[in-house]
Amino acid sequence: MNSDEPWLSQAQQQVWRRWLLMNSRLTSALSRGMQSESDLSLQDFGVLVQLTDVPDGRVRIAELAGALNWERSRLSHHITRMEGRGLVRREECTQDGRGAFAAITTKGRAAIEEAAPSHACMVRRLVFDDLTDEELQTLGAITDKVLGRIEA
Repeated sequence: MNSDEPWLSQAQQQVWRRWLLMNSRLTSALSRGMQSESDLSLQDFGVLVQLTDVPDGRVRIAELAGALNWERSRLSHHITRMEGRGLVRREECTQDGRGAFAAITTKGRAAIEEAAPSHACMVRRLVFDDLTDEELQTLGAITDKVLGRIEA
């Protein structure tokens, strides 16, 4: 199909609309599951995942916003709420005197360790359990291709 064509084909339109519906419903289901199984929101979980993915448990606020694809102001407000619950703390950057880090606390680490197993089970049940190995590879290839175009 010619990428200069202004409209989606009928088949593309159908797949695109189902993709959007799936994304919306999957996010809602994961959010409901997270909140029913833990005291975390899906957004809290996303922040904590980023912080636990690094050895010292802290990431510059700007880098964290980029990793989450959030505006810095949105992240700043969210970090403030998470700080109030004792899940994270802000740390000043002593190396260059500008910016700050978000750092996971002991309570935050315990919260994600408690929430992660049920979240993984839900993701597996909703997304992966009914896929064959071939379908999983195809989904991975499609995801990589789309992400590559977005990031290019």
